[in-house]
Amino acid sequence: MENLIPVINKLQDIFNTVGFEAIHLPQIVVVGTQSSGKSSVLENIVGKSFLPRGTGIVTRRPLILQLIHSENIEANEESGENPWGYGVFLHRGEHKYYNFDDICLEIQQDTDKVSGGNKGISAEAITLRIYSPHVLNLTLCDLPGITRVPVGDQPEDIESQTKEIVYNYITNPNSIILVVHAANTDLAVCEALKIAQQVDPEGLRTLMVCTKIDLMDAGTDAVELLTGKIIPVKMGIVGAVNRSQQDIISKKLIETALKDEAEFFRRKYPGLAAKNGSIYLANLLSHMLMNHIRKCLPELKSRVTHLTFTYQNQIAEFGYELTEKGPLLLNIIHRFSSSYAEAIEGRAKNIDVSKLYGGARICFIFHETFADKINDIKPLTTIGSYEIITAMRNSAGTRSSLFVPEVAFDLLVKQQIEKLKEPSLKCVQLIFEEMQKILLNCIKGIPELERFYLLEEKILDIVYEVLRDRLPVTNEMVENLIKIELAYINTSHPDFETLKSIQDPRNIALYNPQPAVTQLPNEPKQFPPPAQTQGSSSSGLFGYFGKAGGEDMEPPQDTIEHEATASSLSQKTENVSLSITEKNTRDCAIIQQLIDSYFNIVRKNILDSIPKTVMHFLVNFVKDNIQNQLVVHLYKPSVYESLLKEAEYVTDRREEVSSMLDALRKASQTINQLRDPDFQHRKNFNFMS
Repeated sequence: MENLIPVINKLQDIFNTVGFEAIHLPQIVVVGTQSSGKSSVLENIVGKSFLPRGTGIVTRRPLILQLIHSENIEANEESGENPWGYGVFLHRGEHKYYNFDDICLEIQQDTDKVSGGNKGISAEAITLRIYSPHVLNLTLCDLPGITRVPVGDQPEDIESQTKEIVYNYITNPNSIILVVHAANTDLAVCEALKIAQQVDPEGLRTLMVCTKIDLMDAGTDAVELLTGKIIPVKMGIVGAVNRSQQDIISKKLIETALKDEAEFFRRKYPGLAAKNGSIYLANLLSHMLMNHIRKCLPELKSRVTHLTFTYQNQIAEFGYELTEKGPLLLNIIHRFSSSYAEAIEGRAKNIDVSKLYGGARICFIFHETFADKINDIKPLTTIGSYEIITAMRNSAGTRSSLFVPEVAFDLLVKQQIEKLKEPSLKCVQLIFEEMQKILLNCIKGIPELERFYLLEEKILDIVYEVLRDRLPVTNEMVENLIKIELAYINTSHPDFETLKSIQDPRNIALYNPQPAVTQLPNEPKQFPPPAQTQGSSSSGLFGYFGKAGGEDMEPPQDTIEHEATASSLSQKTENVSLSITEKNTRDCAIIQQLIDSYFNIVRKNILDSIPKTVMHFLVNFVKDNIQNQLVVHLYKPSVYESLLKEAEYVTDRREEVSSMLDALRKASQTINQLRDPDFQHRKNFNFMS
């Protein structure tokens, strides 16, 4: 497994090309405040000066540094000499940089290109790979230094921006956090360590480097700091000596600086010299990263496999490039039409159990919503006894009627039947709206319609048009059903026969009418209780009715209320007071009973006929004709291109997903190259060799 780090580097290259962040690759993330010495640490590890220098914030973009130990370095084509090594930038292809000053210049130029030339920052990373026999296999990510005060073109929230970039990298659970802190500043206020502790509170993946050990105040030493007695760091604290600014100006060689650093620790901290310094740090980091990768590899393989499967499904949903557009169009139309029919017939897939939908909702509207509205209608609630008696007298004209006039009954019962019209039309509207909801749900169930937005719009337009065309037809038929009931009052209806006997002269003889009582204007009516008819099972007014047709006749609630308030039977019309007789009262009760009975007959008819009408003229018609209408309007070669034109975001998303899938396949192949499951430590390489 000695090739673990190169494999991770290759995976990093693969995913960096597509901006992929779903894979948490193992890496060492270098975090520190501005001027903490991060650049010096990295240059000491590499063994070459290659990073931009200057005042203020210098690292303005994340730098992914991949060190590849390579014994066979090709000779420089220009000089013909065997070089120390060379660098390759991911954004520059295979171009090799043998001069490390050119590497520094390229970092500056590419940073200015993305972040601007006046201290702006960016989260877009630069990837640099260095091949050399003098480096260890190691991957480091150098982040912009945490800063508080904006300079140049930096925004006022520069501190929060730099911290956001840092958090994006260190929250990766597979990252090792390398905190860089200057030893000549108070460790208690180390901002980088504070941030690391927030994402790694147990310190299981945090390592600290204390730079500038040689610059500590006279009379102090770093023993307690390096041994973790001041602030413990579980993975350890390593001391380092940086080149001074004068060393950088005078171009002091890294090799010389490393020798001086080793000599400093042997002289100043002889007991700690073996576990401090840049050479020890490089070997430690390589060893830690190798072990860390080994631990993360199984989860990494599983993650790549899972994401590959996920993106394959997304590609299947988006579809591939079209070749046969006609068959695809027919297939979409058929699937949509079938889905619409299945929703109505109760065969829809993935049924939502949280609410009624489709055919079930239509059934609920018919037998619950509509039925409740119809059953709630009570006849004669808006017509009192006075209006009934007035209607009877008007229908009699100049003659006094001997029996209850049918003309008055017809007039009054038609007024009650008219009340059924509004809830019937409302039922049609509710079904129409549910049909529209089914349409929208079926559209969502066809993934291709998200891909072809123009086709989706046309299907919506056509089906909406079919629905709108059927709405007036259905409403007209429903209105006709009400008109049919109004056109002929069938007093010969079998369910109406038992009450017709009330008007039979033989039953009228049972009434035993009393002498009429004339009511004077504005005088309360005195109403003597009627005598009880022998054999009658009722008392009060309906006691006169006896048993009609073999049934006990119970007075309707309206009659009881008017009987309790007798004065309401005497009202003025154009300053004329009507005389109310007991015959009027009996006839009024009969009319009320007849109207209630006949209205119930009509109510049953409407409750039965309206759902049938709506199903035939609206629901079934649309369901049975929708596919034919779509084919007629859409299946035309002249409109294939426009209908099957993809939404721009779908095209972009497919390309993005394809790139992701391609990267995942390459990653899977790269991981599968690791055949040997046993980890073998590779020997430590010394920069001085």
